[in-house]
Amino acid sequence: MGTVAILGAGVMGETLLSGLVRSGRSVDDLVVTARRPERAADLVERYGVRALSNVEAARAADTVVLVVKPQDMALLVEEISDQLSPGNLVVSLAAGIPTAWLEARLPAGVAVVRVMPNTPALVDQGMAAVSPGRSADAAHTEEASELLRSCGRVVQVAEKHQDAVTAISGSGPAYIFYVVEAMIEAGVVLGLPRPTATELVVQTLFGAATMMRETGQHPTVLREQVTSPGGTTAAALRQLDDHKVRAAFITAMEAAANRSHELASGHE
Repeated sequence: MGTVAILGAGVMGETLLSGLVRSGRSVDDLVVTARRPERAADLVERYGVRALSNVEAARAADTVVLVVKPQDMALLVEEISDQLSPGNLVVSLAAGIPTAWLEARLPAGVAVVRVMPNTPALVDQGMAAVSPGRSADAAHTEEASELLRSCGRVVQVAEKHQDAVTAISGSGPAYIFYVVEAMIEAGVVLGLPRPTATELVVQTLFGAATMMRETGQHPTVLREQVTSPGGTTAAALRQLDDHKVRAAFITAMEAAANRSHELASGHE
């Protein structure tokens, strides 16, 4: 795969770096850049990788991973574009930036793959979606996927679906945390100590997620197994239906996808 440069090693960049090191990638093949010199020094000390300037890193690398904020992307691409040539792979983890926008600013023939990661990558349970640009072939797409597999699961989607992916897995952890907060609060209202309510809810979430993944059963089937006729769960679910919670989730996720589309349209 050659040398991989991670440009912008913030939280997500370091997550990727740490995943690659743990999955057996040689640190000799990894370079990083960071805005602050002390941050770069910290990464060198902890992982044994080389820290270079953006220009040097782009020159040294076969694969360049862009992990900067969308608003910083134009400057970064301008800075490194002279160092890249056909055969190089650019993997962008910036939300809302289309591959065509990057391709227009990079030398012709540079392959671009766009990725929407999410924060559970921090605990090796990430869900990333990859979309190849025009010059990226199956090998480039697989190479980008392999990078992301070091800290979770990967699916390939057509780029037109990236706004939906952003709304589901990109923002999704926040919806889950929001539901968990509400359930913990309910436990406190019902008289439980907060630490007890927290443990009950977090383990229940973990257990339910594990059941879905390991049984492969449809969530409706699993829900019906818990819902006995005239019982406590049925009473609770009836309230959720009365409050249109399912519809609210769908509306919320549509809003996230629309917002993702708006942000992307600033980069056309």
